This record gives sequence, structure tokens and C-alpha cells, in this order.
Amino acid sequence: MRRGTELGKVAKGYIDQGQLVPDELIIDLLAQVLDENKDKTADGVIFDGYPRTIPQAEALEQLLADRGTRIDAVVGLEVPDEELIKRILLRGQLSGRADDNEETARKRLEVYYNQTSPLKAYYEEQGKYLAINGMGTIDGIFDQIRKELDNL
Repeated sequence: MRRGTELGKVAKGYIDQGQLVPDELIIDLLAQVLDENKDKTADGVIFDGYPRTIPQAEALEQLLADRGTRIDAVVGLEVPDEELIKRILLRGQLSGRADDNEETARKRLEVYYNQTSPLKAYYEEQGKYLAINGMGTIDGIFDQIRKELDNL
């Protein structure tokens, strides 16, 4: 999206409306980025906010397998809904993002519960889900994440 590519513009349209980018589009974007950055990703990649649906997770697993790699862990920051809305509204005030408003935030939560929350069980069954308490200081949360990942 930052580079203003056609795929990025299409994705931005969905995001600005509080919707998930369609699976096929996101997989195409991801494949393009991974292939363009092979040398930089040889030691691993961190995906932030992806996958968001089980079909995306399955497609990601196949995409990575085709490139000789796999998912080692999934970090889930667990935060109460009202705190999430509060954080989104604050981010909108600080950044000026038009999509960080209460209506869109509530739509995002609805989408999360309908489409994304099943991923927790999906990755728990594989022994890859790391539940992290998302309340506290940034440094404290980061330390929790680091501790869990160091134990892998």
C-alpha cells in the first residue's frame, strides 16, 4: 500500500471500510513480497495481523511449504474488546487515520469474532499458539513475547 501498487490500492479500499482483504488478493500480495525479498527473509519472517482466516492460514502454510519453510509460532495478544476500541480511537487521534473511529472499530471486532477468532483453536491444535496478555506496558508485553519465543 505504501508503494502505491495496484494490488495495494485495492487492499487499502477494503481496509478503509473495516473489512478483511479477500484471501486470494492477500495471498498474491504475500507471495509477491516474499519472492521479491528472498535474501532478506532467509532467516525468517514475522507476519503482523496475518493470517486472519483459516483459509488464509492454510494458504500460508502451502505458500511457505512451497518455499521450503513453515510457521514455528503464532503470537496472540489477548486484550479485552473495550481496551482494543480505546486503543484504536487513540491511534486515530494521534495518526489522523480516518478508519480509526468507533464504528469501524466495532465492525473490525465483529469481523474478528466471525472470521479470525477460530485461528486460535486452529493453531492451539498444532501446538503453535502462544497466548500473551496484551495488557501492560509495551516493554512488559515485549518481554513476555520474547520469553515465549526463546523457549521454542
